[in-house]
Amino acid sequence: MNSRRLVIGIGNSDRADDGAGPAAARALMLDSPVDTSIIESSGDPGSLIEQLTGSDAVFFVDACASGAAAGTVHRFAVSEEPLPEIFGAVSTHGLGLGTALELARMMGVLPETVVVFGIEAESFETGLPLSPAVASATEVVAIRIRDELAQLSA
Repeated sequence: MNSRRLVIGIGNSDRADDGAGPAAARALMLDSPVDTSIIESSGDPGSLIEQLTGSDAVFFVDACASGAAAGTVHRFAVSEEPLPEIFGAVSTHGLGLGTALELARMMGVLPETVVVFGIEAESFETGLPLSPAVASATEVVAIRIRDELAQLSA
């Protein structure tokens, strides 16, 4: 049986650290794990739920603003418990990732493995690049996702 593994980088690369998700996705694309699709997304809840359907393992990367230092990496195993409210409360993507994941859970399409990496942002200002701390964190997250995907394959 073939598994469908997916990495989704959520955000807007034109809004400074909101581009953390897409940057991490692009870092993974440079050395793409076998049998894993890697995409960038604006975070539309309907699209996210559609992507989840039929997947066995999904990793999300998104910027967040919980008050921790810029570049702090948060990891949430959403297949085990809901995404903390603070993560969804600061989303710049409409209803938010947490809402989309809970809708998927209620619809019975939440994959067996769902992990969300939140990268603490410094700025969401239009026209700015990633802050140095967030740029560094995207590389760390890409490595962590590669490692977790390798463990799933073992």
